[in-house]
Amino acid sequence: MSFDGMVVGAVVHQLNRTLIGGKIEKIYQPEPDEIILNIRSARENQRLYISANSSHARIHLISETSSNPLNPFGFCMLLRKHIQGGRISEIIQKDSERIAEISIDTINELGFSINKKLIVEIMGKHSNIILTDIASNKIIDSIKRISIDVNRFRQLLPGHQYVYPPSQGKVPYYGITEPQIESFIENSTGNIPKSLLSNIQGISPVIAEEIIYRVNLLKQDRYDSDINSVLFDPGTIHTISPAAVTHVLNDMVSKIDDDSPTPRVYLSEDGTPFDFHLFPLIIISGYYREIVFNDISNAISFYYSNKSASNRVKQKSADLVKTTVNSLDKLYLKKQRLSEDLLKAKESDIYRLYGELLTANLYQIKHGFSEVELFNYYSNEDITIPLDARCTPIQNSQRYYKKYNKSKTAIIEKNRQLEETNNDAAYLESVLDYIEKAETIEEIEALRLELIESGYLRKRKNNFKSSRNKPAPHEYTTSDGFRVLVGRNNKENDILTFKTASGKDIWFHTKDIPGSHVILFTEGKSITETAIFEAAALAAYHSKGRESENVPVDYTQVRHVKKPNGAKPGMVIFINNKTIYVNPRSSV
Repeated sequence: MSFDGMVVGAVVHQLNRTLIGGKIEKIYQPEPDEIILNIRSARENQRLYISANSSHARIHLISETSSNPLNPFGFCMLLRKHIQGGRISEIIQKDSERIAEISIDTINELGFSINKKLIVEIMGKHSNIILTDIASNKIIDSIKRISIDVNRFRQLLPGHQYVYPPSQGKVPYYGITEPQIESFIENSTGNIPKSLLSNIQGISPVIAEEIIYRVNLLKQDRYDSDINSVLFDPGTIHTISPAAVTHVLNDMVSKIDDDSPTPRVYLSEDGTPFDFHLFPLIIISGYYREIVFNDISNAISFYYSNKSASNRVKQKSADLVKTTVNSLDKLYLKKQRLSEDLLKAKESDIYRLYGELLTANLYQIKHGFSEVELFNYYSNEDITIPLDARCTPIQNSQRYYKKYNKSKTAIIEKNRQLEETNNDAAYLESVLDYIEKAETIEEIEALRLELIESGYLRKRKNNFKSSRNKPAPHEYTTSDGFRVLVGRNNKENDILTFKTASGKDIWFHTKDIPGSHVILFTEGKSITETAIFEAAALAAYHSKGRESENVPVDYTQVRHVKKPNGAKPGMVIFINNKTIYVNPRSSV
């Protein structure tokens, strides 16, 4: 991942153009390790996103909104106290490090001007967001407090002096000289990219390799700033010229403060982002599809929303998956034991036979026998019946009748429990399918609420506000003009089927497979065969059978769909249905 010092420099340059003089109007902390500043600048509203997450720390402008906790985190309250209402006076990058510093002019309770600094350190697992007082250079607080037990050299605690992370003796990329490059090459022991990475501050491994690759192309007179004019061919290894390396590096650095950048995001074969940077990466361009942006923040947002969104969604849904899977495992075990008990109970007819034969032959049985052999007039064979020697013959007969009656009652009860267990398992299987298909945090939070209301999950202390962009059903239009809505979760399925749809609309659901409710709206028109097949294909796609072929889909009018009393969300019964077999389709 290329969120290196060059990208930080480009972001800082953009923020200077956009936010200087802006007023911090609102501050949010959606997650424990990220904050969002709403800034009014040049008569426009801007959102500055800052994350100290160990896997995707970053700083850039965003356009989307996010859910926020009802009870703000402590660091959020501290920022609101100290910098909300303040104006941004300066944004700088520390040398060429992955450190951005935002200076803020604020007014305290007595009306005096106080200058604060928000320092963003993007350093992997050591990433942090620190608020300091500029006059004293003391830390007011940090989003991650680092005590002496964690780091003896550098503590990030309120009241401590702020100290920059160790520089590791590297030279900032914008101050590099040709003699220094020559020294790095001479001491490279054959691995020049690694030597550049170890000695130049602010470059990433891919940039170190990119520099040497461009130098080789330059040596062959084949380098061109237009990425499309360069063929990927490593060729032979050439003697690396310090002057050429300096030229290529300076060319890259010149683009950091470019007001018309062309950042790239590179996509893998499956469409997920592989890497991004401020400028073309010729070394990987032949292997990945690229998307060109005219704004570094837009490129970063696209990269993380498409790559990390899935990771974020997985992180957010981890406890839901764990809870659901554990509950399903318990239900599967319960189902197995109930089935075994039911099988034993169904074999209880032998007890009735024993009781009947003992009653008919009481005169032949003497007290104290441990077993008796009697003629079975049903099979015309002798049968050996175990006896309790402590009981009289009539007591043994009554004991077998009692066992038989108990087994009959058990069959009824075990069948009822088995039906409940199957229904609960079907419900949780549908929830698990929705979790796996969820694409946004909002969908995950909706599923979390559903599991809380169903009693499978405890209510969290820090509940989130409903997002302004509430998840809405998937909406489609068939090729012949009929509207189709598809539920994203079980609660939404119920709303679609029993509140949104009318009785004459058509309801679809995969047969015996967890999936979404799909509603084909008739709107007073006669439904066509094309519309039915396309809606059924959507129902197959939005189900656990999405990767299969010839998926069976039931459909009927909504008026024939009922919800039993006490049924779980999304669980219904229906009549007068027909079944068709279709291949899943994500669009119509």
